[in-house]
Amino acid sequence: MTKELTGSKALIQSMVNQGIKYVFGIPGAKVDQLFEDLQHSDNPNAPQLIVTRHEQNAAFIAAGIGRLTGEPGVVAVTSGPGVSNLATALITATAEGDPVIALGGQVQRDDVLRATHQSIDSALLLNQATKISQEVENPNNLSEAFANAYMTTKSPKNGAAFLSLPQDILGEKVDRPVINRLPQITNGSADRTRIKQIAEMLLNAQRPVILAGMRASTEEVSDAIHKLLDLFSIPVVETFQGSGVISRDLESNYYGRVGLFDNQIGDTVLKQSDLVLAIGYDPIEYEARNWHNDGTKIINVDTITPEITNDYQPQVIVNADVAQTLYELASFIPEDSVLPDAAREKLLQLKEHFDQSTEVPEQKEGEELHPLAIINALQESVNDDTTITVDIGSHYIWMARFFRVYKPRHLLFSNGMQTLGVALPWAIAAALTRSEQHVISISGDGGFLFSGQELETAVRLNLPIIQIIWVDGYYDMVKFQEVAKYGHDAGVKFGYVDNVKYAESFGAKGFRVKTVEEFSAALHQAKQTDGPSIIEVPVDYKDNIKLKTQLIPNELN
Repeated sequence: MTKELTGSKALIQSMVNQGIKYVFGIPGAKVDQLFEDLQHSDNPNAPQLIVTRHEQNAAFIAAGIGRLTGEPGVVAVTSGPGVSNLATALITATAEGDPVIALGGQVQRDDVLRATHQSIDSALLLNQATKISQEVENPNNLSEAFANAYMTTKSPKNGAAFLSLPQDILGEKVDRPVINRLPQITNGSADRTRIKQIAEMLLNAQRPVILAGMRASTEEVSDAIHKLLDLFSIPVVETFQGSGVISRDLESNYYGRVGLFDNQIGDTVLKQSDLVLAIGYDPIEYEARNWHNDGTKIINVDTITPEITNDYQPQVIVNADVAQTLYELASFIPEDSVLPDAAREKLLQLKEHFDQSTEVPEQKEGEELHPLAIINALQESVNDDTTITVDIGSHYIWMARFFRVYKPRHLLFSNGMQTLGVALPWAIAAALTRSEQHVISISGDGGFLFSGQELETAVRLNLPIIQIIWVDGYYDMVKFQEVAKYGHDAGVKFGYVDNVKYAESFGAKGFRVKTVEEFSAALHQAKQTDGPSIIEVPVDYKDNIKLKTQLIPNELN
């Protein structure tokens, strides 16, 4: 006898049909039917239910799955505060292009408009945080609603979707069939006449440069950029979320990353350019007013229509499959294409200055570690397949500017919303999807406790995560900017937490280091540890003012 299909079971089968592997969240009365059916499903392909310690972190983990795999992660929470706790994570996902589907419990349908327990207009609440936010009123619509949310999260620009699920529809009978596996979304190719025009503009430019943004940071687009660079070796500047677009064998084309402050080599290269090929660029990372000169032409290649401003008015706009467009562009580029001698000489001077900027100051006895010392030691301990997640704080700027990665989406930043607390949840997502080696998570001592409770989740799942905490006792990214602006700081000091004891209280391994040698040794030991570890590193941010001041000599500008 066929088992009766309820709304909850139809929703689970919809997830199975779309290949969803995990559901993260926290239970509650309004959504307990879904948790019950997930936990006790007899379908071997049903998503694994992973309970977290906070709804916001559950959504961060789901968004991390989306960023790493390109497939939406799923988070499920109860009504009222369970739903409202999703807001920050969903705003971050939508701003930064991470596909995620959020499922929120709701009071039963005949209570929706009444002042009853946990009754809020959830769909309206999360409308501004998502690409689509809807309440499902009939169990027969659940599979269709999930399928459309799935497609919406993956269509350009990727982002979040929210479905509000009244309690009673999860247990009611479903009469309609569940939506089958959906096809992959494909974007059309660009017109060959337009691609030929782009090739001519590139070849005729004196100082062309590629600006690789968040939507360039996929394996397919990166490979296409590499093909283009093999034919025509021009400089590439990455945004923070574009990290890893340049492979190790093309490192000579790498001219840094731009973001936050306008004082990097990448800014100089962009401003000196007469043509910027912007690939997958999103202004939420770094507004064009920071890097664009009026005389510089722009070619915008992306899957979405760019926002036009006084600072960003491309001469050519291509909305198409980015990788395919770049491969077709390469077919119009002769193999012997080279930049003019004057441009190459100027780039060589900038490159030499850039490579010299990573010199580490000597650590004197009793001093904390310099950021570059921490970064260099970490660089030596990882390989090209290591995933590093980075929280927000002064460490995020240092890491974005100086840490090298050679594969896309292996160095993760929140660079649209700059949301505190993302690093450990994203590391959990990476450890689940890339379990072949340890994942590195980096936080400051301010941001870590925004999501540090998820260390218990990592311990429970026995995930290979090394959490590095840069300790200085301040919300330092705010502090040094306040000092630069006002000559003093305000409201940025907090007390010390013993992170080693914190780690041990959760069942993780804890390390406290004072020197670079001890840090390197702790990294090695943490890699031999089964499950998560925390390494507490004291940091000296005395050079932070350099992050905000001019670093390029006048003769190179």
